[in-house]
Amino acid sequence: MSRPPVPKNGWLAHYSELVAAWTRWGANREDAEDATHDAIVRVLEKEVGSLVNSRAYLHRSVHNRLIDGHRQSRVLDVVSFDELDEAEHPVLTDPDAQARTEELLASLKIALTDLPLKCRQVFLWHRLEGYSQKEIAEKLGISVNMVEKYMIRAIRHLRKQLQNHAPH
Repeated sequence: MSRPPVPKNGWLAHYSELVAAWTRWGANREDAEDATHDAIVRVLEKEVGSLVNSRAYLHRSVHNRLIDGHRQSRVLDVVSFDELDEAEHPVLTDPDAQARTEELLASLKIALTDLPLKCRQVFLWHRLEGYSQKEIAEKLGISVNMVEKYMIRAIRHLRKQLQNHAPH
């Protein structure tokens, strides 16, 4: 004799609905699941018990998370150095240029070694070797979404670590 299904309460009652709704609206399933998970974790960590409409709050949170993810993926247009015309190559003519370049390279190497192995591997394969995110996902046996997360993590880390080298 089987038991009747237990009714879902709280955030669990909205999980499947949120994932299905945002998948229908165009997000891929993994992104919808990740955004839903992040929204629910945020609610649980902050212990927001006084929400008037938890369903609406979660829908808005997932929506905002998906928008943020989309914006982050559009932040950097990467153009290979080889694809630039010679006139577009950066040229430094001041006397300190060589020293600054060497210092930047040393800082970049340190920042890259600070990254976890898979995160560093994903970054190097994508940016230096030219592998697509899908190819990297297949090589490492992880989802494309995870590859994207590793890339975002690596870029944020490098941006933070190398901010002192940005032109003023």
